[in-house]
Amino acid sequence: MQVAQKVAVVTGGGGGIGSALAERLAAEGAKVVVTDLDGTGLGTIVRRIDAEHPGAALAVQADASDDAQIASVIDAAEQAFGPVDLYFANAGVAAGDQLEPDDAVWDLALDVNVRAHIRAARRLVPGWIERGEGYFVSTASAAGLLTQIGSAPYSVTKHAAVGFAEWLSVTYGDKGVRVSCLCPMGVNTKLLTDDAALSATAARAVTTAGSVLEPAEVAECVLAAMEAEQFLILPHPEVLEMYRHKGADYDRWIRGMRRYQATLLAQPS
Repeated sequence: MQVAQKVAVVTGGGGGIGSALAERLAAEGAKVVVTDLDGTGLGTIVRRIDAEHPGAALAVQADASDDAQIASVIDAAEQAFGPVDLYFANAGVAAGDQLEPDDAVWDLALDVNVRAHIRAARRLVPGWIERGEGYFVSTASAAGLLTQIGSAPYSVTKHAAVGFAEWLSVTYGDKGVRVSCLCPMGVNTKLLTDDAALSATAARAVTTAGSVLEPAEVAECVLAAMEAEQFLILPHPEVLEMYRHKGADYDRWIRGMRRYQATLLAQPS
């Protein structure tokens, strides 16, 4: 898959991985609709893209988890550039801590991290099958392959995001629908650095497990994987080894994660 001349939608594009993806796509010759709830960040990114690649990007402020707003974003893309070829379900939240007693927080995590992907796919996949081509890129997390110490909602919803991406690829891969699932560990974004997102313990679990990458490095990995039509995108290669250990001896892996959690909890806040 080459992205030049393609029409892309990037959710959560007002900063972090989403903005890096939008900039890289435009640099590679794609037309990009960038969407986010954060209108200020969104405007900054699109102005930056437009300065380098005039007419390559369109900003649409929207909630990536709302079905009607997803439809509006896709309509805006079609009116501005043509049918959507590439959809980056990148918006995500690190909502909730531990078992999280508030159902509203669980609903938020499920809506943004999982249902947003489902709702977008329902809108796009039928047309992609008819045209014989389309690409869905799901931003999940290494937590979706392993786990997230400290946050049940984040871990559970990222596992679900991986599962949905797998299902899409298995079900529609022979009908022209490409699927990739991005599963990074630490990335230098608000999700990792904002105290209101992950708890201190959860954030330490990420930052001490491996290097913290810049969003541009992750975007580079994504486009390389898309060119190869590779399903699993692992900007941190060590995640694959961790995943292999998990699969090889699940009980041993769980014991090791308990020990890791204990060392994190023993550290001062």
